[in-house]
Amino acid sequence: MRQFLAGGLAALLLVAGGLFWWKSLAQADSPVVPPAPSGALAAAAEPLAAPPAASEKTREERRFARYDRDKNGQIVRDEYLRSRRRAFEKLDVNGDGRLSFEEYAVKTAEKFAKADADRSGALTPAEFATTRVVRKTRPKPNCPPAQASTDDES
Repeated sequence: MRQFLAGGLAALLLVAGGLFWWKSLAQADSPVVPPAPSGALAAAAEPLAAPPAASEKTREERRFARYDRDKNGQIVRDEYLRSRRRAFEKLDVNGDGRLSFEEYAVKTAEKFAKADADRSGALTPAEFATTRVVRKTRPKPNCPPAQASTDDES
């Protein structure tokens, strides 16, 4: 039994040694750094200049301009809250200045009523499946197909 164990261990050591030897030969053959391109290829390999990036100040100035509706260089409270007021007015259906739960949840209630096909007041798994959110997918780029080269020189 010891002879088989010793033979197996010796075989494993030989395989491991061969692996290390083979890897060292493979690394010695391949250069670490590829050779530099020459001639016309060298000019094409030069990096392009980076496009100018918008600075934070420019973005902040554009944001400020969106809020400053009267263009007087100041944003008053009404201008600052304008987007919130519009969103509130869309939800406040009866225009009383108060937002009830029914007004707040009107879209969800309509979605439930539309999904409840049998008007039972409860959604079955099939009815519930109709309420899933359908996400818009990005349109695929309209790239022209690759032109096939024709070789009529033969």
